Amino acid sequence: MRDRFLVDECLSVSLVALAKERGIAADHVGWLGKAGWQDHNLVPLVLENDYIFVTNNRRHFLREYAKLELHNGLVVIVPAVERLFESALDAFANVKDGFVNKIVEILLDRSVHVREWTSKDHDIRHISHPGWA
Repeated sequence: MRDRFLVDECLSVSLVALAKERGIAADHVGWLGKAGWQDHNLVPLVLENDYIFVTNNRRHFLREYAKLELHNGLVVIVPAVERLFESALDAFANVKDGFVNKIVEILLDRSVHVREWTSKDHDIRHISHPGWA
């Protein structure tokens, strides 16, 4: 798997620039001509291209990723505040084994929460009642 981000259309394209400033490849859903695609249609695109997906659409993507045995990672920025993506990039640089099969949630206070999230290893209750709440 490669380390590159795909930023959801609900987030600014400026996040792509932030990733690239740190030498990390990144694309935006809109640039790929996929704007308006439903969440469940984006997941196969993300998987086929080994992206780490970045979104603020937390509930939908946690549900989708809970169905997967293997994925390159999911970053959820809660709420969609541009400067919070820098915290995700810091976490990415400091997590030795990468984001494979992990969700990374960044909160307004810039706290970063990393957990395993696959079809075998997740807590479905976390979608409605986050452990960090």
